[in-house]
Amino acid sequence: MDVTPETDRSAASGGAGKAIFTTACGVVAAVAMCLAGFALAIPMLRGGAPLSARFAWDSFHGEFHVGLDPLSAFFLLPILVVSPLAAVYGGGYLMAYRGRKSLAASWLFFNLFVAGMIMVVIARTALVFLMSWEIMSLSAYFLVTFEDEKAEARRAGWIYLVATHLGAACLLAMFLILGGRAGGLDFDAFGRLAVQGPVWSGVIFVLALVGFGAKAGLVPIHVWLPEAHPAAPSHVSALMSGVMIKMGLYGLLRIVGFLGRPAPWWGPTLAGVGLMTALVAVALALHQRDVKRVLAYSSIENMGLIVLALGVGLWAWARGAPAMAVLAVSAALLHVWNHAIMKSLMFLTAGSVLHGTGERDIETMGGLMKRMPWTGAAMMVGAVAITALPPLNGFVSEWLMYLSLLKWGLATNGGGLPALLAVSGLALVGGLAAIVFVRLTGIALLGSPRSSAAAHAHESSVWMLAPMAVLVVLCLGAAMAPALLARLLAGAVEQITRGADGAHAARELVELPLETLGWINALVIAVAAAAAGGAAALTRARAMATGPVWGCGYAAPSARIQYTGGSFAATTALKLLPRSLRPGTSRTAPRGLFPGRAEFLSASPDPVTSRVYEPLFEGCGERFSRLRILQQGKVNVYLGYMVIVLLAALAWAALRGVWGPS
Repeated sequence: MDVTPETDRSAASGGAGKAIFTTACGVVAAVAMCLAGFALAIPMLRGGAPLSARFAWDSFHGEFHVGLDPLSAFFLLPILVVSPLAAVYGGGYLMAYRGRKSLAASWLFFNLFVAGMIMVVIARTALVFLMSWEIMSLSAYFLVTFEDEKAEARRAGWIYLVATHLGAACLLAMFLILGGRAGGLDFDAFGRLAVQGPVWSGVIFVLALVGFGAKAGLVPIHVWLPEAHPAAPSHVSALMSGVMIKMGLYGLLRIVGFLGRPAPWWGPTLAGVGLMTALVAVALALHQRDVKRVLAYSSIENMGLIVLALGVGLWAWARGAPAMAVLAVSAALLHVWNHAIMKSLMFLTAGSVLHGTGERDIETMGGLMKRMPWTGAAMMVGAVAITALPPLNGFVSEWLMYLSLLKWGLATNGGGLPALLAVSGLALVGGLAAIVFVRLTGIALLGSPRSSAAAHAHESSVWMLAPMAVLVVLCLGAAMAPALLARLLAGAVEQITRGADGAHAARELVELPLETLGWINALVIAVAAAAAGGAAALTRARAMATGPVWGCGYAAPSARIQYTGGSFAATTALKLLPRSLRPGTSRTAPRGLFPGRAEFLSASPDPVTSRVYEPLFEGCGERFSRLRILQQGKVNVYLGYMVIVLLAALAWAALRGVWGPS
């Protein structure tokens, strides 16, 4: 059939209209779902009574039980804040795919993803929790594989799917043990459990740590994050990193609450896992070229810091220091909120850079601050916040972590030397994080364009810039009003520590310094804003001369004489990091009088993936492939298998009847 230009334009217009309508429906659904949740979450955080609702289901599954308490409301708030912003951003981001991809499926899974996370935090039975967990996990899989025509996206999807279901298997075993000992699968029954004893409590704790740690990205079960985040659309990456990985923390805290007073080894175990996670992740982030992989490892690092603080809180609680427990748990929960804002902002700015340049490799960027000033400014704010530099919100929560570790280390009944050593580990993480983000922002935003894509970069639309601006404002607001946030999370802290004695005094210990710190941050931010405004006004008033930059003696300078990301981090990576965490290199040196091709290659694979999981799964796959001989494809052979199994079952039943008790 011949298509006239008028028909072609009409079809294109119709396709664009359909894409816009689909996007509008998806955005409105996500925003409406989140706005409805605010009406319940905010009053709960301000001291409202817990809510509960039960609906008849069937006799086998029991009741459909949901509820809201301070812990649920605390983790619900990041979902309600980040999800609508990600939806609005995605409305502009996905327009580049109209005509090439089905946007309807993407928005369906996006809203299922948000609904699944909401259901996870309000579920009050194991069955509803696991169903919601699967909805959240499978929806995320389809979002990660949005560009399934790319091998990278398919690989990331499979790694994510394997990791999340290995974790889910541990959760299923954990709930079966809890249900068997409580006599039911309702959370109320779990809460009425008698003291379990060290063995069963320890088994449940370990299963929860592995199952929920896989979702939270704790080392060594973190390997899906660096694969999934680069493959997913950027608004999905923001939601996964800013919110979804926190569901692992929520689940761990919910289960620990069922087990009563923590065992003495739980806190040190959590603290050790958290510190190891933070150190390994920030070391691997140091030499990544993909901007979204850098941010993924940074998310793993921050989850490690949160788990470190939670471990100190459980450690102090077990040792009879409730005030220290409340201080450490407050630091961890405050960082949960701060990280949700900061990391969502960073992923949205990374998506804007990808949208404006088509590149994720920082070595091909450069000079983007001039071409994408709003995105560049937002990225700088996010980088300062995520590296815990004053006066922004990341500094506030990490300062509380330092305070809790120091006080616990110096307490007479505290952790002593291990806690003080953790302070040095936390300082090392902070220093490496600063190098990571100076490298990222310096190479990507400053200097000269390193490629044609960077030279022709363009700023994003208002639909993508507006959510970033809101997150910038939230970063500034959280830095200037940390005491208000501490009051909002007080109910969750008391629920986690079971209303520990001295909680009121501990809240004052948290809030009073935060009040002063908030005023200092506000003053510094005001001075910095005034200085920036004055510098901008002075620049506009003066006539600026332009000319070539000094070429350092080169006759024909080019962008290639600039520092690269690899060279910027080379000294730190090669002198400070252990060999297993350094980037791998290979070189072909020039040889002979007329040398041929010479090259130098550098790669930064995740050592846990390349040296542990890939050989393990390849070996298992090779061995299981030998069982394919059983797949004959003949009906009579399969009937023979069935007869053999039936005879074996009858023989087992007969022998059991003879040897068993009468």
